[in-house]
Amino acid sequence: MKMASMTALFVLGALAAAALTWNAVARASADDSPTLKQLVKQHPAQPPAEATKEPKDTTKDQAPMTTGQTKDPSNSETVATPAASDATPAVFSKSAYNITRLSDAKVNTLARSLAPDEAKVILKKGTEPAFCGNLLDNKKDGVYLCRLCGLPLFSSQHKFDSGTGWPSFFQPFDVAHVAYIEDNSHGMQRVEILCTRCGGHLGHVFDDGPKPTKLRYCLNSVSLTFNDAKDPLPPESQPIKTATAYFAGGCFWGVEDRFQQTPGVIDAISGYMGGKNANPTYKQVCYEDTGHAETVKIVFDPSTITYRELLAKFFKYHDPTQLNRQGPDVGDQYRSAIFATDESQEKEAAAFIAEQQTKKRFASRKIVTQVIGAAANVPFYAAEEYHQDYHAKNGGHCALPASDEE
Repeated sequence: MKMASMTALFVLGALAAAALTWNAVARASADDSPTLKQLVKQHPAQPPAEATKEPKDTTKDQAPMTTGQTKDPSNSETVATPAASDATPAVFSKSAYNITRLSDAKVNTLARSLAPDEAKVILKKGTEPAFCGNLLDNKKDGVYLCRLCGLPLFSSQHKFDSGTGWPSFFQPFDVAHVAYIEDNSHGMQRVEILCTRCGGHLGHVFDDGPKPTKLRYCLNSVSLTFNDAKDPLPPESQPIKTATAYFAGGCFWGVEDRFQQTPGVIDAISGYMGGKNANPTYKQVCYEDTGHAETVKIVFDPSTITYRELLAKFFKYHDPTQLNRQGPDVGDQYRSAIFATDESQEKEAAAFIAEQQTKKRFASRKIVTQVIGAAANVPFYAAEEYHQDYHAKNGGHCALPASDEE
């Protein structure tokens, strides 16, 4: 009887432990979307830039884009790119928009175009009457821009009828385009939302929205301008011109993290290239000999960092002489490779490797980095979400080399 009781207790304990584990997994899945407190902490409102240090005008460098070409929002960090020495460091979102905080002088200039009812809401944090906004029942496809500075804030893809009387969305165009601040006015505890670039008041966000975010962004129509998907975006609402590079250099967590810390890099995405299977999973790449290399897609601002400079960084961020491995990680998925996007990148990469082989650093070691030309048309497959921004999500960063000296 005693043994039976102990066995029963053991079984119950095991079941309880399993239940706790399952609940933890469920909570982790439910917590994939940031909470209001996390949003306030991760994307706070920024102070205005100094009037004498206005960020450079990037309008002339912006790529033509229509509102139909929207990018899903990202919960990743924004990237600061140092501009000229006398300018405020430019800040870019992962959808390649300059979201550097405008100076008060610039905001005041833009505010001259506001009608009194718009200024009351945007500048003085007012609220338009419910069911009166002209965008409440708008069902057209397009993008909702900041009325003051033109930054894309929300997409029609994420709009829903909340029944509250104000335009509602469950996520922004890009999470970095909206700033969050605690609002305890009028005897209520709320989270106010602002345009990241100009600081204009938009409305509030609540945690009673639909899946997948469970958030409800409640907007004032006068804070927004709607741009139909059939029409081109105005210059102030377009992203900067970017270029793309693909590097494989061992575990993509570290490569991604180091490039995310590199000035001029707009985004770094972990994925797979060079294998025989379409849409491979991490498990397949590791255990089924698919031939893919763990690769990082680099989206960068070529006016800030050149492709050759990225190559130099890549050779600092990994060891190009290790064949089918990087340190303790062994296997062809950890090989060193460069996937060129065009003939120019292919030639530049080959020339760079030949030049590096003559350097003192590689005098006694052969560089084994592969260069795969654009003609091979190798597709890039983004890795699972839990691999993206791994170090940013889990704490800590990979240390950058002290300098670019040999």
